[in-house]
Parts: sequence; structure tokens; C-alpha cells
Amino acid sequence: MPRKSAMEMLLLGEMIPAGEAQRMGLVNRVMPPEAVLPTALALAQQIASRSAVAVQLGKRGFNAQQAMPLAEAYAAAGAVMVENLLAEDAAEGIGAFVAKRRPEWQHR
Repeated sequence: MPRKSAMEMLLLGEMIPAGEAQRMGLVNRVMPPEAVLPTALALAQQIASRSAVAVQLGKRGFNAQQAMPLAEAYAAAGAVMVENLLAEDAAEGIGAFVAKRRPEWQHR
């Protein structure tokens, strides 16, 4: 979220309407309360259907890049991509894509 928006929230301490929170990037989605759990479960299922290795590498790389200057972040992202391609699941993912089938992740 923009630094200025964060500062305004800090200084004013006011409630933010859901639509405004989404516009500022504070939340990804806005929905009625009854949709929250089904939506969260669907997102969790989608993430769980991916290679655990790729998810872990992606999260670690994303978090590490946050504090890096741009050039260093690009280099770090490249290293994560190479590490991901060297994982066994990368070959499975590519093979499944070419064969037009669902991948069978080994999480390695």
C-alpha cells in the first residue's frame, strides 16, 4: 500500500470502508460475510494444488526481495527461478503441460 495512505491511517486512526481498503491495496478482495469462508477455502485449495516446493521457493523469494534495491531484487528473483527449475517438480510441471495433463507433484 502507498506509504502516504499508511501514514494517514496511522495518524487518523479511522475505520476504512472495505472498498477504499481494496483500492489502497490493504485487502485483495471485498465480499459479503457469507462468502468469506468459501472464498478462503477455494484459495487455500488452489494453493495446495500447486507444487509445495514452488510455493515455498516463491514465498521465500518474494519476502526476501522486499527489502532489496531493484537490481538486487531482480538478481534474487533470477536465482529463485533457477532453483525452482532445478526442482524435480519443475520437470513434472513441464511434462504435464506438454502432455496436457494434470501434474502429479512429488513436492521435491
